[in-house]
Amino acid sequence: MPNITQLARTESLIEALPFIQKYRGQLFVIKYGGSAMEDEHTVDRLLRDVVFLEAVGINPVLIHGGGKAITSRMREAGIKARFVNGLRVTCEQSIRIVEEVLSGTINPNIVSTLNEFGGRAQGISGKEVFQVQKLPAQIDEKGEEVDLGFVGEVTGCALDEVRKAVEEEIVPVISPIGRDAEGRIFNINADTAAGAAAAALGAEKMIYLSDVPGIMRDPKQADSLIPTLSVSGVQGLIEEGIIAGGMIPKVLSAMRAVEQGVKKVHFIDGRIQHSLLLEIFTNTGVGTEIVA
Repeated sequence: MPNITQLARTESLIEALPFIQKYRGQLFVIKYGGSAMEDEHTVDRLLRDVVFLEAVGINPVLIHGGGKAITSRMREAGIKARFVNGLRVTCEQSIRIVEEVLSGTINPNIVSTLNEFGGRAQGISGKEVFQVQKLPAQIDEKGEEVDLGFVGEVTGCALDEVRKAVEEEIVPVISPIGRDAEGRIFNINADTAAGAAAAALGAEKMIYLSDVPGIMRDPKQADSLIPTLSVSGVQGLIEEGIIAGGMIPKVLSAMRAVEQGVKKVHFIDGRIQHSLLLEIFTNTGVGTEIVA
């Protein structure tokens, strides 16, 4: 007789089957960041999950962050990190560090690991994908206007190279930087970059993997996770201060993506073992989903 563990594994496969059938051939945009990128074993598990998606016929497009690595490199260069409304203030020296860390270090490392796990991946610098303009000055917590420097907002996406990779069953791995009409490089919040790409690609799902379980009414209460949230309910949570800080650009980009046709946006904790697969291939999921 099979043991309980064997039966549980079999049931897991059966539970996943209708989701595999439903999403086969669909495109998912996955944004990967936060402290989920810091631990080697967590990174390996996540990237194996991405390879699994590819293997069962789902088309993942991966957009990565790298904020902690950028902050560390800036500190080494004697630059103190500053954030306003969850966005990094980026001077001329900082943008060179941003591009070097994102496109020169993190991106090729992710591509290499995906290929080592039997996937097929291609690194694409975001400056070849995201067309941007300088983001207007922001109001900080003191009510003062702050020029963010080389921080851009996405105005368009050039996706031919991304679509070609997807058609060839290759996982595109994109860094969150962009180029303006004059050819200058700008830092882009990775969450908003992912939202813009998901909308432009007509993605079935957009998935944010970070170091928080999802959207919570009280971060100190583990049972306060909001499993499902409509676009219409988001603004109220921002006004109440439930959605605050770095979660604001994530959630606003999720709203825009849903309003532009992405069917669902998921926020999940990338530190949980196989959270990506649990969210997609189980009935209950593990994070927060935003729907129209």
